[in-house]
Amino acid sequence: MDTPKRKVAFYTLGCKLNFSETSTIARQFETLGFERVSPDSAADIYVINTCSVTDHADKKCRQAIHKFINKSPNAFIAVVGCYAQLKPDEISKIEGVDLVLGSSEKFNVPIYIESDLKKAKAKIYSCDVEVIHDFFPAYSSNDRTRSFLKVQDGCDYHCSYCTIPLARGHSRNMQIARIIEQAKEIASKGVKEIILTGVNTGDFGKSTGESFFDLIKELEKVEGISRYRISSIEPNLITDEIIEFCSKSEKFLPHFHIPLQSGSNRILGLMRRRYKRELFAERISEIRKHIPNCFVGVDVIVGFPGETENDFQDAYEFIKQQQPSFLHIFPYSERPNTPAIEFEGKVKPSDVKHRLQQLSKLSDELHRKFYLNCIGQTEDVLFESTRKGNLMFGFTKNYIKAEASFDKLLVGKIVKVKIVGISEDGNALVEII
Repeated sequence: MDTPKRKVAFYTLGCKLNFSETSTIARQFETLGFERVSPDSAADIYVINTCSVTDHADKKCRQAIHKFINKSPNAFIAVVGCYAQLKPDEISKIEGVDLVLGSSEKFNVPIYIESDLKKAKAKIYSCDVEVIHDFFPAYSSNDRTRSFLKVQDGCDYHCSYCTIPLARGHSRNMQIARIIEQAKEIASKGVKEIILTGVNTGDFGKSTGESFFDLIKELEKVEGISRYRISSIEPNLITDEIIEFCSKSEKFLPHFHIPLQSGSNRILGLMRRRYKRELFAERISEIRKHIPNCFVGVDVIVGFPGETENDFQDAYEFIKQQQPSFLHIFPYSERPNTPAIEFEGKVKPSDVKHRLQQLSKLSDELHRKFYLNCIGQTEDVLFESTRKGNLMFGFTKNYIKAEASFDKLLVGKIVKVKIVGISEDGNALVEII
């Protein structure tokens, strides 16, 4: 009689980079003969891949840890990733946690568990961030329409509010040839779209003497992949050649996600960002000159220490003038061991809340305006398997979420549609051509 397979479940918090890494770790377990199950199911092992970008992220990690301990008190609990890298002792004190692995060590989690799969006092393997030199390849493989491909890790920027360099180490990547191999593996699984992910994606090439522009030129040649999205790229790293290449590419989509963080030059200086708002505006202008109707998502932080009402209004007007397609808005979060935690001029929570509301309202208006401007246009949509009632969903090249009547035969396929309106949920209504 065959021995039942041990069951392992994964729970991921944070960025798409984490999701790509979790998927890679899961494939390692499957190679060792484990059965992967949903985190909602009973499992022998739970691997929690954590985030620590904000205080709220830390809180969500702790909640997840307690959730799985309470769900399965006898299961082996492994906590890995950025929160484990930055606060291993805090995690190890949670009764029921068995293993704590930092950002680098987490890729060895199957080895650690295989050698010591028993409930005990938590063992900590969070390596010193200063000695993280290896690059661990990763891509997600649990979605038949798209895959998140890790092309870069770490960051050398050291913005005054950010712990990512402390959690993930210096900027590094693997050679383009190896990334092309992974893209081909993804294509062999029938996936049509790849999202290039990293901590500072545009910084690609520092450790191999290559460049991000070199990378995208080679990825364009991979057969079987129809679409690429660049997940996030710093404004000072969006070169003219990247913009021009994307404008002519058949595969790199008219979609940029660009961290601005503040529309005030004074606050950008306090944040230790590597640009002023004039450069950001010039890059947006260049993108729109070459790629009309391009979707531009923008990251913004509100309530940074020292941000006065005048600073915020100055930033608000600048952002409104730039007309981005969508805003990803975050309240400033104090992070240990960052310079900003010592800055004067803490912003009252009520003011932060009010500023969040103002920017959220602006974002809704800009997002809807972008959609309305696209009514009547013909677009290509990659439909997903997600179903809600009798509806199916997908995204156009320029990241408009489309909804149409469900048709199983269209799942995972790129379909030509006409945008005819906006639904009650704010999605684009489309007709199949």
